Amino acid sequence: MGRVILIDKIGIPGIRDFAVYRAHGGYSSAEKALKEMTPADVSREVTKSGLRGRGGAGFLTGLKWSFLDRKTDYPKYLVCNADESEPGTFKDRYLMEHLPHLLIEGLIISSFALGVKTCYIYVRGEFKYIIGILKKAIDEAYQQKFLGENILGTGFSLDIFLHPGGGAYICGEETAMLESLEGKRGNPRIKPPFPAYKGLYDCPTVVNNVETLAAIVPIIGMGGDAYAKIGVGKSTGTKLISACGNINKPGVYEIELGLPVEDFIFSEEYCGGIKNGKRLKAVVPGGSSVPVLPAELILHTVKGEQRLMTYESLAEGGFDSGTMLGSGGFIVYDEDACMVRNTWNFTRFYHHESCGQCSPCREGTAWMEPVLRRIEQGKGKYSDIDLLVNIADKIEGNTICPFGDAAAWPVSSAIRHFRHEFEFHIQHPEIVKNPDHGSLIQYPASSIQYR
Repeated sequence: MGRVILIDKIGIPGIRDFAVYRAHGGYSSAEKALKEMTPADVSREVTKSGLRGRGGAGFLTGLKWSFLDRKTDYPKYLVCNADESEPGTFKDRYLMEHLPHLLIEGLIISSFALGVKTCYIYVRGEFKYIIGILKKAIDEAYQQKFLGENILGTGFSLDIFLHPGGGAYICGEETAMLESLEGKRGNPRIKPPFPAYKGLYDCPTVVNNVETLAAIVPIIGMGGDAYAKIGVGKSTGTKLISACGNINKPGVYEIELGLPVEDFIFSEEYCGGIKNGKRLKAVVPGGSSVPVLPAELILHTVKGEQRLMTYESLAEGGFDSGTMLGSGGFIVYDEDACMVRNTWNFTRFYHHESCGQCSPCREGTAWMEPVLRRIEQGKGKYSDIDLLVNIADKIEGNTICPFGDAAAWPVSSAIRHFRHEFEFHIQHPEIVKNPDHGSLIQYPASSIQYR
């Protein structure tokens, strides 16, 4: 069984409350940082840990912190990106719901390291019940003198503010979120300048997501070197995975990075295998914005090596035969799943959520959605398949933010690996008009696989 260091306290009754969290070792890492360490010491431990951002990009957290302009006389800000809206991802919501004080403790330590006196938590607007949980936890932290002026008599002061967003997927992108936080329309900014120099209110800003900030707590508790020993190579520590789809045990799991993908899907400790004894067809391992992989490639690389739950192993082979760990939104499809319908569903989402600032994304998503709809409904043409590939190619790499890539990759990867399904929809319109046609289509055996 892998180590659990983030959600190890999650089953303790009343753990949301300050007194219970404190009684089980909570805020001890914050005490250690503020009383025994300097800001440089904390940053050094985070760098040594090898922690990578858990929001999707996987950028080194210590390196990101090092970019912050510390010489300016302007205020510096830390913003927690809690606008979790990637389809298939729900682990940040889980953390905030069950362990709100873990996030607050992570914010305290990170703010101390960065020289920040004001934090914002930008929460997805639909998470109304979580906003209440966070507000109560923040109030408790103020009452217990872990927030406010002169925390623990150390001379360090910090205020945390909650800001509910408007429910826009695009505001998960850090600069769009900063625009929204300033009261503007959530459109991504052109970079440079980067937020580390010109972020919130044109001041130096660090943006980290919920899981990343929560991970700071065990890193300071155990030390950066000890944390770096967990995992494999450059993929250090543990990772929360939101598992869903055609599996027996959907939910949030904390894994040690380096766990074989096959073990994650089929072991009873995690997903428990494919539901109803079906065969595995495909997996989207990092949320809807990453390429889908068929069974033979998600379980093994093109070199025949076992695929691991790491940033490097999942990406091996590039987009022709690899994918990304991303935000850890692990979506599993069984043999009856229709990849055309799935791709259309994703494209509907991206068409709806595009901010419209960049014409390749605005027009491209608006074009892909109806083309996929007519293929799914048995009204497509063979030329539509190449048209979709062409549109995706025109979007990718040609937008201000990664949203365009996120909209293009599901389409291009689905056609790359499951083109036969798109062709079947065109060849057999009488079958695909059946709402349960996924179970009626006889797909090639290479597209599905037993464990």
